[in-house]
Amino acid sequence: MPNNIPNNMPNKVDGTDKSGHPQSKLIGLAPLMRQAFSGVDMKPQGMALITHAEQHPYDANAMMDLATTLLLLGHRDTALATQMEALKLQPLYSIPTTRETKIKLLALMTDGDLMANTPLEFLVEDSDIALDLLYVGAGIPAVDQVPEHDVMFVAVGEADDKHELLLDLQALVDTWPRPVINSPERITHLGRDKACALLQSGHGIEMPTSIRIDRQTLEKLGNAEIELSSLLPGDEFPIIVRPLGSHAGQGLRKVVAADAIPDYLQAVPSEEFYIARFVDYRSEDGQFRKYRIILIDGQPFISHMGISKHWMIHYLNAGMTESAEKRDEEKRFMENFDTDFVPRHLTAFAEITKRLQLDYVGIDCGETRDGKLLIFEVDSDMIVHAMDPVDMFPYKQAPMKKLFAAFREMLIKAAALASPSVTI
Repeated sequence: MPNNIPNNMPNKVDGTDKSGHPQSKLIGLAPLMRQAFSGVDMKPQGMALITHAEQHPYDANAMMDLATTLLLLGHRDTALATQMEALKLQPLYSIPTTRETKIKLLALMTDGDLMANTPLEFLVEDSDIALDLLYVGAGIPAVDQVPEHDVMFVAVGEADDKHELLLDLQALVDTWPRPVINSPERITHLGRDKACALLQSGHGIEMPTSIRIDRQTLEKLGNAEIELSSLLPGDEFPIIVRPLGSHAGQGLRKVVAADAIPDYLQAVPSEEFYIARFVDYRSEDGQFRKYRIILIDGQPFISHMGISKHWMIHYLNAGMTESAEKRDEEKRFMENFDTDFVPRHLTAFAEITKRLQLDYVGIDCGETRDGKLLIFEVDSDMIVHAMDPVDMFPYKQAPMKKLFAAFREMLIKAAALASPSVTI
């Protein structure tokens, strides 16, 4: 458990498994996802790792890579079981830098799928940041020694079943002898209902009230036993309905009237849901535009912009690879982000930073017709990357390098507060 993490620092994993045999070198999330993202068939990789695990059952690095590969292949339950077996063998994993190490970063992670933690590996690829991943949580053994580090980053993402862990971690980091990025307690406020309560009154921000309801209440709404106004005062249909804990649009629907709810419930078996008023954020040309922005030390950095005729936009389904026109617009947007979008929403970004009180956080957002920043979601574990093909998205390299550089600068700035010898 996290309160058993020792404060004594040095010594990493020594490269051998518990039987004393050399371990495989950890491939890690970023290289594996890069392969999957580029269309590589991951099944042979998975089969090779399964064979290796059968022959070397104590090789935690290989087992962790197998768990990641299984997640990328869509075998979630098997992947999570494999991941936990790896974590029971070894809770600490190292992502070494290929350059001379400038800063040592320790990330507190937890078990779960690809959305469970901030994917820091993408932020430190090909950099001078050495990254250690220390997993904590129920069923995961404590380490004898924490590796030496300059800064610790709380990478555990917001989730109902991780709130107790995050609060335990807060008690830990309050007395931690190194600088800490992201307060665990503040991460617990990133759930959709809590986040809207924090942010919706901010100047320049539009974030409709989002509430959690159980299945029975949603059934009553669908059967006209209760009125929507009793749940969302002042709001009307259409509404957005999504299962609790869902991501990437899974189970997300726009419900235009109460009588459409029974069909929705028949298709979605979840027991708890979020509901919120739907906002039509179409631009004048009829297209919807969704932005992923990362706030680093309060400063906004653009990750991508998706453009679609459908209101539910995810970058991978927005048709960006099929449309040179959309890519040209994204290119212009990214090039002018600091001189156009940021000045227009500077007050909103300042409000978000002040109210969330997080050093690093992502925002999925759009713009309302009256010019407000329309917030769909805020999270500390949104993925940002530079995996898009350079030949098709050459314009993304500069803004992503800028984002990664800001992340590095934040770490070095934090480390310098504790050790003035660390400089940028």
